[in-house]
Amino acid sequence: METQLARIAERARENPKYKFMTLIHLINEDTLSAAHNQMAARKAPGVDGVTRKDYGENLEENIKNLVSRMKKQAYKPQEVRRVRIPKPGTDKTRPLGIPAYEDKLVQAVAAQILNAIYEQDFMGFSYGFRPQGKSPAFIGWRGKKG
Repeated sequence: METQLARIAERARENPKYKFMTLIHLINEDTLSAAHNQMAARKAPGVDGVTRKDYGENLEENIKNLVSRMKKQAYKPQEVRRVRIPKPGTDKTRPLGIPAYEDKLVQAVAAQILNAIYEQDFMGFSYGFRPQGKSPAFIGWRGKKG
């Protein structure tokens, strides 16, 4: 997938107005398996109660089933489990959403694809939720402040 992401990034860099129309094919068995291998083991389970370990016990079949449902457009993300966690230094809490494990996998691969496209639009001094190694002073979008 690295080569495909590099090509997507190159196209986005060369032609900022290019519209990517078909990227769903990049969410496949290989990329979902790679996302599973990169997923942290100690994450809280979503509403379905499935953990990384549970999903990995039958990984190949689970991934094939997921891809099959996505191709048939039968895949539907599950509800997000909502919990409230304490805010440091106060008695208040804040909401936290925990997606189901399968949804985390799909989101991880989709994020990699979108990062390859949109990372090209940020200036070198932009920051936010960006890949490691990119932490500058303020947000810039195609050279504009804001």
